[in-house]
Amino acid sequence: MLRQGKAKALLESSRNSALAAVESYNKPNNKYRIESYIVLMIIAWTKLFHAYFQATIGEKFFYKEKNGRYKVVDGEKKAWELKECIKNFKKKSTVVISEAVVANLNLFISIRNKIEHRFWDGSELDIKLFGECQSMLYNYENLIIELFGEDYLLNTCLAYALQFSNMRTQNQIQSQKHLLSQDMKDIIKYIDKYKSDLSQEIYNSDEYSIKLLLIPKVSNTNRKELSIEYVKWDSLNDDDKEKYEKITTLIKDKLVFRNAPNYNLLKPSKVIKEVKSKTGYTISMNDHTMLWKAFCIRPLGDSTAKFDTNLKYCTYDEPHDDYVYTYEWVDFITNLINKYNFTKDIIREKCKGILKIDDYLE
Repeated sequence: MLRQGKAKALLESSRNSALAAVESYNKPNNKYRIESYIVLMIIAWTKLFHAYFQATIGEKFFYKEKNGRYKVVDGEKKAWELKECIKNFKKKSTVVISEAVVANLNLFISIRNKIEHRFWDGSELDIKLFGECQSMLYNYENLIIELFGEDYLLNTCLAYALQFSNMRTQNQIQSQKHLLSQDMKDIIKYIDKYKSDLSQEIYNSDEYSIKLLLIPKVSNTNRKELSIEYVKWDSLNDDDKEKYEKITTLIKDKLVFRNAPNYNLLKPSKVIKEVKSKTGYTISMNDHTMLWKAFCIRPLGDSTAKFDTNLKYCTYDEPHDDYVYTYEWVDFITNLINKYNFTKDIIREKCKGILKIDDYLE
């Protein structure tokens, strides 16, 4: 048990944020539930790490300037954000968090950034991220117990959410259609690419995403048994796993991921070559830079939000720490040249400020 003090206050704040996240998510008429859940759970995870650091290394989880003074934002010392907390926790703690847990958190960190900077209808993405949301909560409770003991577990405060199975089936079908709408393509592409880039081991892990199979229990031989049983996949023997696999093949297609890094994506020099082959006109690397800046295709080089790109035209390649572009971007530039006469002089004149993509779409 923690004594009264900053570490305990941080831990209680972390738990309260997690409970608020679950409460928000389980409200049936909450139209902003997944956004609220993600933001509140990011806060809960961040404060959990801060509580651990406060209890173990003291107030050393704050950024400092080169002169040794604390960085200050709005009058407050700037504490490590979640990504920095994860990095330092892995260095300083004897408690191990798996790569699947880290992958789960990194997904939500990126999505949280998109929530802050873009509009998107999260209600259509519940089914897309349901398993990851479950794992984010389970991982949180597992870590809080390991770090601070069972007195701080959450499951005494939580209940299973009721499922309207027949209605939800129709809603899921409708949501799947909405997921294909133009407004949702960017975030869907990002999530799908993130998942496909994971190793099969991490993707299969319950720590990355809980995959639930809801099957009514028809056997009532023991009337005292629970109506709901949670089967932990890692604890099953090979025979039981084989039986569950047979069940799942009856109701869903098998999803196979094949890693194809940067498939159908182009470096800037390749973009320039493709544009020339289509228009006969050569733009320079500087012209290309001015274009992506003017149309806000990707963040600037010193930005910390590297994944905040327009995924229709550009994506961030984390292993190589650079950006690659799509053939849609080539077509867009081609259209600028052919229809709007974007020669070098026009590019230098018009690209001094911000331009709207929609103004130049056919």
